[in-house]
Amino acid sequence: MQSRGSSNLLSGMVFRSRISTLLLSMFATFASLYVAGRLWQDAENRVYLAKELDRITGQGQSAISVDDTLKIIACREQQKKLSALEMELAAARQEGFVSKHSPDTKKSPKKQPLVVIGVLTSFGRKNNRDAIRKAWMATGAALSKMEEEKGIIPRFVIGRSPNRGDSMDQAIDWENRQNGDFIILEDHVEALEELPKKTKSFFAFAAEKWEADFYAKVNDDVYVNIDLLANVLATHVDKPRVYIGCMKSGEVFSEKNEKWYEPDWWKFGDGKMYFRHASGEMFLISKALAKFVSINRSILRTYAHDDISTGSWFIGLDVKHIDERKFCCSSWSSGAICAGV
Repeated sequence: MQSRGSSNLLSGMVFRSRISTLLLSMFATFASLYVAGRLWQDAENRVYLAKELDRITGQGQSAISVDDTLKIIACREQQKKLSALEMELAAARQEGFVSKHSPDTKKSPKKQPLVVIGVLTSFGRKNNRDAIRKAWMATGAALSKMEEEKGIIPRFVIGRSPNRGDSMDQAIDWENRQNGDFIILEDHVEALEELPKKTKSFFAFAAEKWEADFYAKVNDDVYVNIDLLANVLATHVDKPRVYIGCMKSGEVFSEKNEKWYEPDWWKFGDGKMYFRHASGEMFLISKALAKFVSINRSILRTYAHDDISTGSWFIGLDVKHIDERKFCCSSWSSGAICAGV
């Protein structure tokens, strides 16, 4: 005869046994579902990998080994990287620096401009701009004719006011609406000490907007003989990487009270002499060099002066420096292309 305690103990054991059995059953069910799901997912992956391998190898139905699986996954990752690189390289393709994989069949048959001339100007210089328009740059239909027939595209280049949207900005916008002859560098703030960066921004902008043979920087107090310029440039079109101007060198000034003070004077050695570079009144670079500036603008160093800065960008490159005395703009002389006023 069993006691009441024994009966209760037996009932508890039976109850716990049922709970354990139920938990085990639930666990087994969930485990089965999980394994089935993973097997189904693995089967889908296996089918996809098999198709990918068949597509790549062209061998028809074939078994997938672990090595093959890893190779296919690696190929997919490499394809993503290659696609991204192709997008980046599309912007970097240029004659002389990055080879073109295939001819661009989408290019317009329109004649390529000979030169884009950036006349660097600033606020309060409208009289200078009007004088240039009357002297050599032209306006309206005459400007369009110069661009279409001679392939010469001149534009005034200016940034924005430190107080963006103020009366100075508005005056430039109005002048541009009247004449349509500005490049307005929206990301550049006008300041005398920022001229080297402005020159760099102009070359980058122009190289992206126009596919020209040459790109020229000119000050807004310089007059240009357009016909003679075109004749001279025609003799250099076949040279892929040229830097043309009135070449010079000179002393590096290390004293702050000097007009041409160079804060980085110590970088130019004990002799304190600049390397050869084109005088800043007017100089030109070929298409390949302009695109080089455009691609590398974020890392190209600028110094206190834009002519020194431009010359520094081409040191170490395979660039032909052409000392063309016709670009010495100090005064008009026989056969000169430019002259300061």
